[in-house]
Amino acid sequence: MSASETTTLLRRYYDAFNRGDSDGMLACLAEDVVHDVNQGERRFGREAFRAFNARMAHCYSETLENIVILTAAEGARGAAEFNVVGTYKNTDEGLPHAKGQTYVLPAGAFFAVANNQIIRVTNYYNLTDWLMQVTGDPV
Repeated sequence: MSASETTTLLRRYYDAFNRGDSDGMLACLAEDVVHDVNQGERRFGREAFRAFNARMAHCYSETLENIVILTAAEGARGAAEFNVVGTYKNTDEGLPHAKGQTYVLPAGAFFAVANNQIIRVTNYYNLTDWLMQVTGDPV
């Protein structure tokens, strides 16, 4: 893949995210995608990703702003930096009680790409920053 093809793929992935279109996101992923979540367990496959998205949609309402996509010259790797603008709707297991708190959180992601599909996505954000925003307390 070329760098421009990878950029187009990642843009399609994030456009689907911002529409709340889980199926559109899944269409960008390889069947055996590896998904590494900040502070979480590694997940394998589209079905695990689908379940993750369902939990996220239940607990959070999020859009991404100021997305910057960087792609390696040969197109096999990509990265993105963005701000997550969200509302914490329903309590997520092991996290503080949700009561509609809003947050803006800088975040990033790294991708591996092959055959015009995302084969690995790794997300990073500052959990302490998020906790402070939703609880109002220094962590």
